[in-house]
Amino acid sequence: MGRKLLLIGLYLYALLFSVGRTLRLPNKWSESHWMMDYRFGFIKRGLAGEIFGWFCTKDEFSILILSAVILLLLSVFMIGIAFKETIKRENSFYRILFFLIFFLSQYIVFSAHLIGYLDHVVFLLTLAVIYLIRKDRIFQASLIATVSVFIHEISLFLMLPVSVFALLIFESPKIPFLFKNILSKGMVKKMALFLILPFLSVIFISFFHEYDGTTYAFKVFNYLREIPFIPDKVAQSVTSGYTQSFSLSFQEQHKHFIQRVFISKATLFYGIPLLFLLWITLKEFELKENIGVFILLSVITFIPLLLHSIAYDTYRIWTFPFMILFLGFWILSLTDHKNAQVKNLSALETVFFVTSFLLVTLIPNVLFDGETERFSIPVKIILVLPLFLMLYLLKKPQSKQV
Repeated sequence: MGRKLLLIGLYLYALLFSVGRTLRLPNKWSESHWMMDYRFGFIKRGLAGEIFGWFCTKDEFSILILSAVILLLLSVFMIGIAFKETIKRENSFYRILFFLIFFLSQYIVFSAHLIGYLDHVVFLLTLAVIYLIRKDRIFQASLIATVSVFIHEISLFLMLPVSVFALLIFESPKIPFLFKNILSKGMVKKMALFLILPFLSVIFISFFHEYDGTTYAFKVFNYLREIPFIPDKVAQSVTSGYTQSFSLSFQEQHKHFIQRVFISKATLFYGIPLLFLLWITLKEFELKENIGVFILLSVITFIPLLLHSIAYDTYRIWTFPFMILFLGFWILSLTDHKNAQVKNLSALETVFFVTSFLLVTLIPNVLFDGETERFSIPVKIILVLPLFLMLYLLKKPQSKQV
């Protein structure tokens, strides 16, 4: 019992440390998203605000409560998954290090900083989709994925790839994964059942947005600027985001893609911890014996970086692979029934971990709206010391605990 309390304390402390660095009230951009709905006819990302308006008065207080509840739910589910999957293999120190780095990662930091963003809703729905796929309720999972697409088209990059990964893994958990298995008759049927509605929704939104999106630009802008708590500058920015065509966004942003992915600060500060998490996943699930799974997971992890070709919020986009990898680790853990073996970190792995730990804890993040993190580097050093103490106590295998 003491070890379990220490374990959940480790994860909870790491999460609270990350949240405490940047937690704030929803900014005007996120508030604007919840104010959008179908009052002017169909518009992309209008579903969340439409449903919100059925149950609540649309004001800042309601948006704050809703945003806080969504972030809290997402945090509870993540902590619950990490705790449950670690307890399954209590002697696995790799597993503890994976979840610790995740809870310290820039994804958690930005989740608190960007409270109220629709990405949180997409990932909550992704958890539900993976659960339903695990229960072989493919059509129900497809319906939720379709709803997610109408909430935010970013679901195409965040939800659908990792959900397909779940479908493939749950269908063949006991045999080495081969890419040719994707073309088996049973797999094709299930993938078609799952993907057809979300993909048709993506196509519909894309064509509608490409040819009719600008029709509502004037109405949307005037509606937003009439809301007392939405500044004109934000109203203009949100209107552009909701009505500008995808092709125009691509024309404006794609030339920066190489720089944002391969030679930005995020490439180093976010990339090294991500590679460490991938390495831990490789070792934890012995994927050298099933390299196809590892290749597929690696590709899916970095698919969100394609968003750099159409969007300019570089640091936010770089956080998404952390959550995708967390979901992938969870999926693999759900099919992993091997007995835990005590594995000691090599010297290189220890250096890799310490480097990743320092990058996710001490390096200040570039935040939105000109804000800075709440803790200075000396304060951060003091605050992370308990994590090392808890890690030391957890390092001993369960079998040797008194």
